[in-house]
Amino acid sequence: MNRIVPLVLAVALFMEHLDSTVIATSLPAIASDIGTSPVALKLALTAYLVSVAIFIPVSAWMADRFGARRVFCAAIGVFVVGSIACALANSLAGFVGARFLQGMGGAMMTPVARLLLVRATARSELVGAMAWLTVPALVGPLLGPPLGGFITTYFSWHWIFLINVPIGLAGIVAAMFLLPEFGDAEATPIDFRGFVLSGLAAAGIVFGLSVVSLPALPPVVGVVTLAIGVICTMLYVRHARRAERPILDLGLFSQPTFRAAIAGGSVFRIGAGATPFLLPLMFQLGFGMTPFQSGMLTFAGAFGAIGMKFFAQGTLRRGGFRTVLVLAAVGGGFLIGLCGLFSSGTPAWAIIAVLVAGGFLRSLFFTSVNALVFADLSDAEASQATAIAAVTQQVSIALGVAFAGAILEVVTFFNDGMLDSGAFSIALYMVASAAALAALPFLALHPAAGSTVSGHRMAGANARTQVVPPRQGS
Repeated sequence: MNRIVPLVLAVALFMEHLDSTVIATSLPAIASDIGTSPVALKLALTAYLVSVAIFIPVSAWMADRFGARRVFCAAIGVFVVGSIACALANSLAGFVGARFLQGMGGAMMTPVARLLLVRATARSELVGAMAWLTVPALVGPLLGPPLGGFITTYFSWHWIFLINVPIGLAGIVAAMFLLPEFGDAEATPIDFRGFVLSGLAAAGIVFGLSVVSLPALPPVVGVVTLAIGVICTMLYVRHARRAERPILDLGLFSQPTFRAAIAGGSVFRIGAGATPFLLPLMFQLGFGMTPFQSGMLTFAGAFGAIGMKFFAQGTLRRGGFRTVLVLAAVGGGFLIGLCGLFSSGTPAWAIIAVLVAGGFLRSLFFTSVNALVFADLSDAEASQATAIAAVTQQVSIALGVAFAGAILEVVTFFNDGMLDSGAFSIALYMVASAAALAALPFLALHPAAGSTVSGHRMAGANARTQVVPPRQGS
């Protein structure tokens, strides 16, 4: 396997995923410097998520029309410009606007990177390539909190954003010289109505869930926005059924492997996405740890995520997508639930062992499910698949944080307003159950599903006749 393509893409994605979490520990310092409150500054976090949600749907059309490599380089450039604007911001409005600009670049980077990887990699080597691309998404959020605290404490919060400049420029140069170009100058005109409806749908749901779970605005604003997002989702589904070439082709869901990958991946992210939100709070508020101590513990999961990439391809070859994803979902959920048993007296080695094992299984799950998305699709359908996968990912992560936040609110209410370690345990048990439920969509798959990608072989003819061929056209 040519590792140059996934490594170049991974560096850019690492910058994006690291930046999205490193800011969280620096909110008080940034708020003090620009003259606002940390609660109000959470609007900047929401602005980034909303921007990503709005512009992800158009990423597929942009890549097909202007070329995936050019769009990827342009996305890095926009992200870098947004990073500089963040460092120069001296007001709440300026900082929120800069984060929105960053989100425009971030919206293109992940789906277009996956598209480049799929089109540049043989299906038989896709799992190994996806393993390299999955690591930044898992390591970035784990490294972000301790790194953010270190930079803010010993340097200045401005460097959180300025370090993106040399990384981004190096990524653009590497991408221009090392990545292949894919695109179709004859791409069809953009589905403008679909773009508006899909953007409002995704942004409304993500913004609504973010406000409800991390209230920087009155909760009623989140509820109304969420309702608008749901309505626009229904309107888009209606539009997509009638449009000749919708911006997001929902017809891909007729493919069983794609449908299972999106459904199972979304459910698992509700649990796995809530864990990085719950664990630091439990360590700090429940156990009295410092932010740095908490960050160093949660970072342990990165070692499991990195170690997984050496085993993913062999594991899928032996077990196949269905078996591996079912076991990874159930095992990953079980390990999230084990975190609920932690107490202030739990030895550090035991916590680290659970987090490393959890990082391994989560990384195995995401590598496998990201590859399954494309297992039975043609190259012409890959751009649509990346956009749909990215949209559902954003929505499911926002839903996971909102779900966890709602559990904490309910438990705290019945606990006379006290937020203790027991509340976090209950929340972890519930999100663990959600993660384990992700196994259900994969149980319906044939054991040989996606075997052209996994390399899994069963008893000859029976396996071959069960593999669903790629759909033709786009």
